[in-house]
Amino acid sequence: MPDETAATPAPAPAPTLFTWEFAADPYPAYAWLREHAPVHRTTLPSGVDAWLVTRYADARQALADGRLSKNRGHHSEGANAKNKVGIPGERGADLMTHLLNIDPPDHTRLRRLVSKAFTPRRIAEFAPRVQELTDRLIDGLQRDGTGAVKSEADLIHEFAFPLPIYAICDLLGVPPEDQDDFRDWAGMMIRHGGGPRGGVARSVKKMRAYLLELIHRKRADLGDDLISGLIRASDHGEHLSENEAAAMAFILLFAGFETTVNLIGNGVHTLLRHPEQRALLQASIARGETGLLETAVEELLRYDGPVELATWRFATQSLTIGGQLIGEGEPVLVVLAAADRDPDRFDGPDTLDLARRDNQHIGYGHGIHYCLGAPLARLEAQSALATLLTRLPDLRMAADPDDLRWRGGLIMRGLRTLPVAFTPEAALPPAKP
Repeated sequence: MPDETAATPAPAPAPTLFTWEFAADPYPAYAWLREHAPVHRTTLPSGVDAWLVTRYADARQALADGRLSKNRGHHSEGANAKNKVGIPGERGADLMTHLLNIDPPDHTRLRRLVSKAFTPRRIAEFAPRVQELTDRLIDGLQRDGTGAVKSEADLIHEFAFPLPIYAICDLLGVPPEDQDDFRDWAGMMIRHGGGPRGGVARSVKKMRAYLLELIHRKRADLGDDLISGLIRASDHGEHLSENEAAAMAFILLFAGFETTVNLIGNGVHTLLRHPEQRALLQASIARGETGLLETAVEELLRYDGPVELATWRFATQSLTIGGQLIGEGEPVLVVLAAADRDPDRFDGPDTLDLARRDNQHIGYGHGIHYCLGAPLARLEAQSALATLLTRLPDLRMAADPDDLRWRGGLIMRGLRTLPVAFTPEAALPPAKP
C-alpha cells in the first residue's frame, strides 16, 4: 500500500547575493532570507564577512541597539578589512569624523550642531529654491546642447542627479561658480568603481581640499549657510575642529545627494512601471491636492527605496539578534530593503499602494542615526515628482526595462541611467543665447 503521507517539499536553494542579476531585483532573495535565514552571515564582494539582518522587527532592534557601534575601530578584523568598510575614499582623505562613523557623545554633539540646518522652518524656507531648481532642470531636459527642442532624455544624469547636488551646495554655501566642480566630483563618487582606477579617491581628496579652503574663506565672510553655521558653532566653544567641519560638510554632501538621486530615479522608474498608480497620483496633483503626493513618496521609499542596506555597525560585545548570536567585533548590516517588505509588518508588501497609511517604513533608518536630511529629501522628491508629472504628463520609459542597469555598491540602490521620452511643452521658453 503506497505511503499516503505527503512529503515536505524541500526549501528553495539559498539565493546568490550581490550579482548583477541580484541587483536588478533583490527582493525575491530577501524574501528567502527573511523566511529561512533572517540573520544571515555572508561574505561580501569585498571579502569582508558580515551579518545581514532582514526582518523588520530585528532591523528596528539593531538600528537602535547601543551595543552596535558605528566606529570601525570595533571591527574584529585586521587593518586590511577596516579599509574595506565605510565610504570609498574617506579614510585616505582624512574625512572619518562624521555622523556615520561615530557614537555618542561625539555623535550627539555634532548632530546637535548640524541639525539646525534641517529644522521644519529652514526646510520650508528652502522650498522655493528647490522648486526653482526643479523647473530649471526640466527646462533643460527638453533641449539639447545646441538649444534645439528634444523629446528624450536620461532622467538620472539630466535631472535626478543635478537637482540634489545643486540643492545641497546651496544649503552648504558653495558659491554657484564652484558647484559644477562638486557635480563632477560627486558623479565620480556614485559610479562605485565604474570610473577610472583611483578616480573616487582623487575626487574625495579634491572635495576635502576645496571644503577646507572654503571654510577658510567663510571665516572672513560668514553667511546664512550651513558651513558658516558650523564655523560659528566652533568659534563659540562647541569644540568643532576644522577637520570635523570638513568631514561634516563632506558627509552632508555625500548622504544628501545620492539618497535623493536614487529616491527620484527609483521613484519615477516605479511609477512608470505601475501606470494605474501613476494615473491616480497625476490626477490628485492636477486637482491641487498634496495628501496623496506625501503618502506616495513614503510608499516609494518603502517599495524600492534609495538606501538598500544601512551603513556599517560593529558589535562592541556579544549580543543576540533574531535568535542569532553575534560575536564581539563582527560587522552587522541591516537590510532596509528587506525589512520594508516584511509581510509580518506590512499588508501586501510587494504591492505598490501610493495611498498606504500604515507605513512606518525604515527607509531612512531608525534611532539616533535616523537620516538627518530626510526632510530635505522628501521636499526634493515631492517637488520633482509633482513637477515632472505636471509639466511632462506623458513621460514614459524609452528603454526596455530589462536593459536597465543598477549601479554597483553595497549601501545604495539606484539606476545607472533611466532613458525617458515625452512630448515637449508647447510653450517652452526660448533657449538662452
